[in-house]
Amino acid sequence: MDPILVIKNSDAGSADEETLDRALAILRDHASVEVQATSNPGELDGALTRAGSRRIVVAGGDGSLHAVVAALHRRNDLHDAVLGLLPLGTGNDFARGNAIPLDVEKAARVIVEGEVRRMDVLLDEVGQVVVNNVHAGAGAQASRRAARWKSRLGAIGVGKVNLGRLGYPIGAALAAVRPPFVRLRVEVDGEVVCDWDRPVLMVAVGNGSHVGAGTVLNPDAEADDGRVDVVVSLATGPIARVGYVVGLVRGRHTERADVLHLRGSSVSISGESFWCSADGEIYGPERSRTWHVEPGAYSMVLPPRG
Repeated sequence: MDPILVIKNSDAGSADEETLDRALAILRDHASVEVQATSNPGELDGALTRAGSRRIVVAGGDGSLHAVVAALHRRNDLHDAVLGLLPLGTGNDFARGNAIPLDVEKAARVIVEGEVRRMDVLLDEVGQVVVNNVHAGAGAQASRRAARWKSRLGAIGVGKVNLGRLGYPIGAALAAVRPPFVRLRVEVDGEVVCDWDRPVLMVAVGNGSHVGAGTVLNPDAEADDGRVDVVVSLATGPIARVGYVVGLVRGRHTERADVLHLRGSSVSISGESFWCSADGEIYGPERSRTWHVEPGAYSMVLPPRG
C-alpha cells in the first residue's frame, strides 16, 4: 500500500487524539504513516509540499477536508491527489453522504480496503472550491445560528454521541422565524428557474447530500456523478416556513409544491444582497455567484460500491 500522510488539526482535543491513535494503529499495519499537525494555511501548505506522491488522509471534519482540497486546488495538485478521510469533526456531512463510517477505526479500514474513485468539486467564478454543499438565504443564516447551537448541544452526551447534530434543524427553525427573504434570479444550466418577482427563502447547491451534522438538504446529490443538485425554497409565508422546516427535518421537503428540485452542471444566483455558506464557511454579502461542476477533480478512497 502507498505511504500515507495524515493531516490533523493542531487544536484537536485529547479525546480526538486517543481516537486517532486507534485509527493510526490500523493504518500502520499496512503502510508507512507520517502524521502532520497544522493550525493555519501556511502550515498546511508546507505539509502538502512534503506530501510528494503519498496518499493524504484528512483527520478531521468537513472544514478540514475543505481546507485540504482548496489548498491542493490552489497548488494545481488536486487532480493527482488521492485522499482519505478519518471523520473527527462534529458534522462529518461529507462522510455521511459518501458512506464513510463515522467510527474512525472502521473509516481507517476503508482507507486500507476501499476503492479509489474520482470525485467532483464545485468551482465558482473566482476559483473558490466547494466540496460538499453551498447555500444562500435562510440556509446561510441557519448555518450561522447552527454553529452556536451545535457547540452548545455538543456538550450534551458522550463523545460523538451527543445532540450536536440537532444544531442545523434548530438553526433552520430560528432562521424561519425571521428569515432573510431575498429576491433572486436562479439559473440552472442557463435556464431561469426562479426570477426576481418572487422572494426566495433559500437556495441550496449540493455536490453532497448532507449539511448541518446529518440534515439531508440535497437528497439526490452524489459527489461523483458530474451533476449538482439544486433545491430552491419559495416557502415564505408563516405557515409555509414552518411546514418547510418540518419537511426538512423529516427529509420530505422536496415533495412540497413551493420547493423546486432540479439537477444540472452549473448554477447562477443573482439579485439582492445575499450571504453564502460553503462547506460551513460563511461569506458575503454577494450580488452574484456562479458555480459549475468540475467532474473527476480528485480521487478519494471510499467504501466499495454495493
